[in-house]
Amino acid sequence: MDTVINIPAVEIREIGKVKETAYGIVKAEGFFSCIYGQLVEFESGTNGMILGFNRNEVLIIVLGDYHGIKVGDSITAKDELLSIPVGNGFLGRVVDCLAHPIDGKGRIVADEYYSVFRRAPGIIDRKPINEQIITGIKILDLLIPIGKGQRELVVGDRQTGKTSVALDIILSQKDTDTICIYCFIGSAYVNFRKIVNKLSSAGMLPSLIGVCVPASASSAEQFISPYTAASLGEYFMRQGKDVIVIFDDLTKHAWAYRQISLLLNRFPGREAYPGDIFFIHSQLMERAGNLKEELGNGSMTFFPIVETLQGDITGYIPSNLISMTDGQVFMNTSLFHEGFKPAIDIGLSVSRLGAKVQLPMLKDLSKGLRLSYLQYREMLRLMKLRTGFSTDIQERIRQGKILEEFFMQDNYCPFSVGQEVVFFYVLKKKILAALPYEAVTMFRKEFLGFLQENYPEILKKIENVNVLNEELKASFDNAIVDYFRKSRKRK
Repeated sequence: MDTVINIPAVEIREIGKVKETAYGIVKAEGFFSCIYGQLVEFESGTNGMILGFNRNEVLIIVLGDYHGIKVGDSITAKDELLSIPVGNGFLGRVVDCLAHPIDGKGRIVADEYYSVFRRAPGIIDRKPINEQIITGIKILDLLIPIGKGQRELVVGDRQTGKTSVALDIILSQKDTDTICIYCFIGSAYVNFRKIVNKLSSAGMLPSLIGVCVPASASSAEQFISPYTAASLGEYFMRQGKDVIVIFDDLTKHAWAYRQISLLLNRFPGREAYPGDIFFIHSQLMERAGNLKEELGNGSMTFFPIVETLQGDITGYIPSNLISMTDGQVFMNTSLFHEGFKPAIDIGLSVSRLGAKVQLPMLKDLSKGLRLSYLQYREMLRLMKLRTGFSTDIQERIRQGKILEEFFMQDNYCPFSVGQEVVFFYVLKKKILAALPYEAVTMFRKEFLGFLQENYPEILKKIENVNVLNEELKASFDNAIVDYFRKSRKRK
């Protein structure tokens, strides 16, 4: 009779030792077949990721608390790359750089696991970007239209409203199926709580994912976080959803990677950044895109935020990201201090897709506005140098001031397409040309409320059409006449 011998399964793993450790960076020895991005586990139970290697040692970043790691501790190599859980359960939750929940709402059930450093979709997997994202910001929707799948950089000095622009873009997606991911990198945690409370009070949590890695987190965690946000977004993009990802901000991400590289003894280059900083960000940016129908027809749009110093957009990180994105929204400090908000510099801001994706109604209403506004700003500069302008120049300055008034917008008050169309239809008809400036300001503040109260059907009709027809124009004209008739009676 044959005897059955049960041989227990044997698991073979490489074991290394900590050679040197400092500030979340570990140099180890004993690994002979490791690869970039491979997971390892330290004797303390903390995970790490292999970020590089040479003939004598392996370089590892610690993903978690590194204080318990000592020289001589053993390290076990895992047979997997760094991956995170993804799925529908992440909607309405706040996670860390490894997609672990940190909001106290319990465990999240994963649908799948995605590699943090996933390969971007190839050219064959993509289709042309041909649909506009409505940001709710009048300047962007009319003059700097952004398409689904685009990468639009938001750049400017500190305290110029970059985050406010990003939050307005999220708030404008409230009544859509768009999934929003807000990646918070390297700032105070109290600021993140304020942002989440603002979005929660607006009812945005059901379609929002927060990835929070504050300044108290290690450099390694800050380095991983934007790739985690991109992987979470890719899951929904593969499900056929439209996704918007905000990276706030990639300047601090670059600082974190610079710190890691200096600790790894890599040669510093311009502004002390390592030579591969361009690859680090381009590897992230190329993951945005618009998938073709066979792959779900989803899209992922990136809005990376970058901080400049005294408006210098020629700095190393801003210029790098400008070269790898599809346009930039430049926040001007001077405009901000003048009270023009959002302080978007129309002269330096651009979208490389532009009118190709813009809604026909908005395209028709925006013709000539950019040139008129830039001429107005130039004439304002000339007024500081001389006096005695002609009547024609004075009238053009007055028209430019009215246009500037129409571009102004309060924070966290995004406009719908219907509201933008009605506003700039009035401007295009030059109905306000004969009014004093104070009346124009009053019109801007009151007219939308008047429409919603007395003519709500007009705004609803605009959402269902692409071109302004004669019926809609007649409705607009009646509503405008009625507004001025009633406002005259109030006086």
